[in-house]
Amino acid sequence: MISILFVCHGNICRSPMAEFVMKDLVKKAGLQSMYRIRSCATSSEELGNDMYPPAKEELDYHGVPYSKRAARRMTPSDYLEYDMIVAMDKQNLRNLRPFVGDDPDHKVSLLLSHVGEDRGVADPWYTGDFSATYRDVLRGCEAILRETSGA
Repeated sequence: MISILFVCHGNICRSPMAEFVMKDLVKKAGLQSMYRIRSCATSSEELGNDMYPPAKEELDYHGVPYSKRAARRMTPSDYLEYDMIVAMDKQNLRNLRPFVGDDPDHKVSLLLSHVGEDRGVADPWYTGDFSATYRDVLRGCEAILRETSGA
């Protein structure tokens, strides 16, 4: 089983979008039994909150199913439990250090690095552009699926 943890600052926009986009891609590929996919935050600001409504609207627009959830913060044990820890931007990478140390098992990556880009997914909390975030998330998740499934 391949376990993937998507991470952003608050776990209410980008990382849950990536979680549900990846789950949808995996389901469409018929590979649900091969994957464990979740998301979390680096901060405690939004703990317990569901996904931000405009993020849900963007997923609805693209027909990506999602479920009610509660934002949670990463824990050091997550590093042991997941094969891949995928951050949405470089600030998230820096904020992961207390949880992953120096990443001795090389599990941590930037989402868009999987499509050969050295940049973060713009935070729609600030930009308001959830469609641009969705496009980046989809590209990154498609690349991760190709990498991990051998397709």
